[in-house]
Amino acid sequence: MRYDRQIKLDEVGVSGQEKLHSASVLIVGVGGLGCPAAQYLAGAGVGKIGLMDHDKVSITNLHRQGLYNEDEIGKSKAIVAKEKLQRLNSEIELVAIEEALTIDNAEKLFREYDLIIDGTDNFETKYLINDACILEGKPWIYASIYKNEGQLSVFNYQNGPSYRCLFPKTTRQNISCETTGVLGVVPGIFGMLQAMEALKIILGIGEVLSGKLKLSNLLSGSEQILKLQKKQEEIDKIRENGIIPVKIECKISDESKLYLDIREIFEQPRITSEKVIHIPMSDLDERLWEIPKQEDVYVFCQSGKRSKKVVDLLKAEYGFDNLKNVEGGIETIISESTNGS
Repeated sequence: MRYDRQIKLDEVGVSGQEKLHSASVLIVGVGGLGCPAAQYLAGAGVGKIGLMDHDKVSITNLHRQGLYNEDEIGKSKAIVAKEKLQRLNSEIELVAIEEALTIDNAEKLFREYDLIIDGTDNFETKYLINDACILEGKPWIYASIYKNEGQLSVFNYQNGPSYRCLFPKTTRQNISCETTGVLGVVPGIFGMLQAMEALKIILGIGEVLSGKLKLSNLLSGSEQILKLQKKQEEIDKIRENGIIPVKIECKISDESKLYLDIREIFEQPRITSEKVIHIPMSDLDERLWEIPKQEDVYVFCQSGKRSKKVVDLLKAEYGFDNLKNVEGGIETIISESTNGS
């Protein structure tokens, strides 16, 4: 009875529902894209869903990440998402993975799932997903959001193009919701479209967006679908050399100051300097002793928003009166960068 409405569809039927029950999907990033994708795949009866996110629920998430509420601020996104989705569908297996995707864990993890959904908002993780999927022979469903616009495609599907065929080189600057802003409905819509592509792949129905890039501006209502050219040399490069990490290194313009970088380990560009202390925001409680109190420390993140919160918190809770926020974020303090992709 649970799946009655979709079993009635000629494209699904009982055999299709059995395919869904036997399928496994890993969602990397349970945020604005990952939340709606996870909800609809769980509702559809996908047998195993991995929920990978090392982040905690923040009040800034709530306008677009519908799995979370105010009472869960500060809790693990992966754990909360698993609990919510298990109440939605107790008949499926849900796996909470409270860690960041890295070169060390990507291939082993992807091996356990049929396909991957990208719910991330940074370029380096998308390249990592792509390379690991090439090596493991897995398709992945890509989406990217910029303000009122979004992109959608399926890569590495049935010998189709890869992400590197579309973007052989990355850019230094990540464009995330934190820095540009977003209406909550935009990632919500694209997360549902990602779920639809996953269902098409699992059921073997419709036209999968492989070899195509869907571009939509939800404010103007405009839409385009572009054809993608497969570049076999980009795929062969990964098969021969393994995952090629995207490393973007920068230097700070003023080496006389001491800085505290509170960004997560995957965020780019990275700073190469002895004058920078790297402590991810999620690790601050355990590593407060590493922050000097005898001299001024300039705290930065991507945009200056998270770092301001950290400065205010450490001053109020732990008596740090020597911390200064870097307004505008990392781009205001770097002098040069090199792209190692």
